[in-house]
Amino acid sequence: MGRRNDTNVPDFILLGLTESEDIQQVLFMLFFLIYLITVLGNAGMILIICLDIQLHTPMYFFLSHLSFLDLSYSTVITPKTLENLLISDKYISFTGCFTQMYFFIVFIVTEFYFLSSMAYDRYVAICKPLHYHIVMSTRLCRTLVTGSYLIGFTESTVIVLCMKSLHFCKSNVIYHFFCDSTPILALSCTDTHGTENLIIILTNLNIMVSLITIFMSYGSILSNILKINSTSAKRKAFSTCASHFLGVTVFYVSIIFTYLKPKKSYSLGKDQVASVFYTMVIPMLNPLIYSLRNKEVKNALIRVIQKSKCSRQLKSQ
Repeated sequence: MGRRNDTNVPDFILLGLTESEDIQQVLFMLFFLIYLITVLGNAGMILIICLDIQLHTPMYFFLSHLSFLDLSYSTVITPKTLENLLISDKYISFTGCFTQMYFFIVFIVTEFYFLSSMAYDRYVAICKPLHYHIVMSTRLCRTLVTGSYLIGFTESTVIVLCMKSLHFCKSNVIYHFFCDSTPILALSCTDTHGTENLIIILTNLNIMVSLITIFMSYGSILSNILKINSTSAKRKAFSTCASHFLGVTVFYVSIIFTYLKPKKSYSLGKDQVASVFYTMVIPMLNPLIYSLRNKEVKNALIRVIQKSKCSRQLKSQ
């Protein structure tokens, strides 16, 4: 069933995480709960930032876009995964598969540069507080966000066009729960070294550029914090960066584990666990990481709720 003689298969079969129906039901409930928390958490974060004027700062401007990214790439993957856990027919069209991969790459690549922009924002806030609003102007923030999206769309277009030029005549069975580049490359009956090297080069470039920015920003931040005499001021400075640093660490470790290796070292079990982590778990964790450790977000939520209650009372009078 998985073998084809065509020069290009018309569709693919997403083998998924397991063939056991009992485990599939458990995974469906788990992934559905994770996705529900992801949608509520990220949409809630965006809504709070939009509604509370005190959060209209560069830091929360980037955070609202990060929430949109997390919500977007989780939505590109999770609904199809949930559908496949419920049905036996796990087909996805050739176009549908490459569309899913295209937008997933767009959002993942964009997140690299969002995280580095957020690190630079923290650097300016802590190391140059008097010039913060001048340096992190609305124009610069919008330029950084637009540039991040442009890089994401450009890289995704190049990768997907290269992959679409390959022929898939060996098999149409993807040993994964979504259309990712590594398991799809493994199905090609033509030479994939050029495309594989392109993906590795671009991934390395994204990681190096963004990590250098992050390390330089946090190196300067750490140096600046160590010069502070007040213990309470040090604690406040560390807490300002802790959420972002935790989010960065979780994201980069899972991405590096999955993509910075040749396709021959692809492991069905290990790579799928890592993929579940960065496609479903991280988008769920980010709003929790950035809100539960952040008094400003908690206070903003209280203000939004109070404002909502006051508006209801005024309407009822």
